[in-house]
Amino acid sequence: MATDQSEGFIDIDGARLEYRRIPATQPDRPTLVFLHEGLGCVAIWKDVPDRLAAATGCAALVYSRRGYGNSSPAPLPRPITYLQYEAERVLPAVLDAFGLADVVLVGHSDGASIALLAAAGPLAPRIRLAVAEAPHVLVEDVTVAGIEAVTDLYRTGPLRERLKRLHGDNVDNAFWGWSDAWLTPAFRFWNIEDRLPDIRVPLLVIQGVGDEYATAEQYDSIAARSGGPVSVLVLDDCGHTPHRDQADRVLAAIAEAVAAAIATAVLPCEAHSRHTLHLD
Repeated sequence: MATDQSEGFIDIDGARLEYRRIPATQPDRPTLVFLHEGLGCVAIWKDVPDRLAAATGCAALVYSRRGYGNSSPAPLPRPITYLQYEAERVLPAVLDAFGLADVVLVGHSDGASIALLAAAGPLAPRIRLAVAEAPHVLVEDVTVAGIEAVTDLYRTGPLRERLKRLHGDNVDNAFWGWSDAWLTPAFRFWNIEDRLPDIRVPLLVIQGVGDEYATAEQYDSIAARSGGPVSVLVLDDCGHTPHRDQADRVLAAIAEAVAAAIATAVLPCEAHSRHTLHLD
C-alpha cells in the first residue's frame, strides 16, 4: 500500500504515476478522487482539490495519468479504448494501492468520461457519487472541430510552451496522444451511451453553455439513459472548464452533492430521478 505522504509517485500497471494527497479534516468521509482532462495533470487542478476538501471535510487524491505531468510517458498511439482502459484497469489499481473503498469521483472532460465508465462497472460499489464535469459520451461535430482548432494552435502558436509548463518532457506525448486519438477517423464512432443504463450511483453532471467541445446532447443523453439519480447543472457564461469559469458555483454545487451523498445512501434498487438546474 502507498504511503501517506502528501506528494510522490506510485507504480501502477508498469508506469510511475505522480500523485498528491490532501488529508481529511473529518473522519469517516469518502475520498475525493480527481480525474483530469485530456491535456491535464495534477497541477492543472490548482487549488480546486484543496478547496473542495476543506468544504467537505473529505480527503482528496489527485493523480496524473500515464503520459501527463511528471508521470511516465505513454505508448503512442493511444488506442480508441484508452478511456475504458483508464476506468477499468488503471483507476481500480490506483484505488487499491491507496486502500480506498469509499470515493467520490470528480472528473473533467476525458476524466468525466472515465468517471462515468467507472460508475458503470465493477468499481460502482466503492463510488458514493460521480461528478462529471464537461463529459463526453459521444463524439459530436463540435468536438472534432474544437480539437482540430487546438491542434492548429499547438503546431503554430504558443500553446506548446504553455503546456510544457504542466507536462515538461511529456508535452508532446500528452498532446499528440490526446489529439491523434480523438482525430482518428475511427474515433468518430466512439460512444459509451450503451453503458449509461448500468450506472446506479448518483451523478452530478456540470456543463457550460459555451462549451467549445460539446453541446447539450451530452448531458441530455446522460440524464435520459442513466440508471441512477442524475442532477444536471448548466451554466451560462461558461466554457469547457466550469471549475475555472464559474469556480464558486461549481465548487458549491459539488460540495452540496457530496454532503447529500454522505447523508443519504442511494441504493441501486431505488427509483432514480433527474433534475436539471440552469444558472445564468
